[in-house]
Amino acid sequence: MILELKNITKTFGGVVAISDTSFCVHPKEIYGIIGPNGAGKTTLFNIITGNYIADEGKVLFRNGDLKGLKPHQIVRQGIARTFQNIRLFESMSVLDNVLIGFDFQTRYSFLETISRLPRFFKEEKRIKKRAMEILEYFKLDQYKDNLATDLSYGQQRKIEIARALATNPQILLLDEPAAGMNPAETAELASIITKAREDFDLAIVLIEHDMPFVNELCDNVLVLDYGKVIFEGKPADAIKNEEVITAYLGDFIHGQS
Repeated sequence: MILELKNITKTFGGVVAISDTSFCVHPKEIYGIIGPNGAGKTTLFNIITGNYIADEGKVLFRNGDLKGLKPHQIVRQGIARTFQNIRLFESMSVLDNVLIGFDFQTRYSFLETISRLPRFFKEEKRIKKRAMEILEYFKLDQYKDNLATDLSYGQQRKIEIARALATNPQILLLDEPAAGMNPAETAELASIITKAREDFDLAIVLIEHDMPFVNELCDNVLVLDYGKVIFEGKPADAIKNEEVITAYLGDFIHGQS
């Protein structure tokens, strides 16, 4: 396995956000985390990425404990994420937003930077070339000089994923990647995620409310309700589970009947 959470508990002011939660993700697996609003899904992401510290339990990445690491150190370890609300640099171009992701893997020193030594220029050229390759992958290369915020909502989502991939992660955390997208954009995103798993050799963990999207993409899902795990297994089994239906999927199931 590449990621394992063991008995994670997190409280805020006496309110239990996550209670004794455990799961593991295997290499190249697409793993979904679903549940009602307030179930603790994003809290789990924040614990994995070092934004929150768990009160109890461990987060293991490639069998190493992430406890005590800062968010930027965890990115360097090989874990990248996107956010529920798009976080792009509004005054920067599409290309520059993606280039930010390479800050975590530059190969030149501070001295080489301020002295503008040959290694600095060689590395800058390599990074820009790789950034353009990622933009081409997402069909965004033609917009490289545009302000990121001038693009459509769906395109901005892709920029955020592209920037995360620029960090060269082994596992990618996507927080509601399909939120706000129309059906065509959602279908395109599903195709991109499936392809990226192979092309970038990634494990992917996603939080999502779009159940058809989850069913299409995910190998396994974890269902949370009030911070507790109520189901883990195949998406097809989740939608037939009575506890999951009662807590979360009632409207979705009724809409299918």
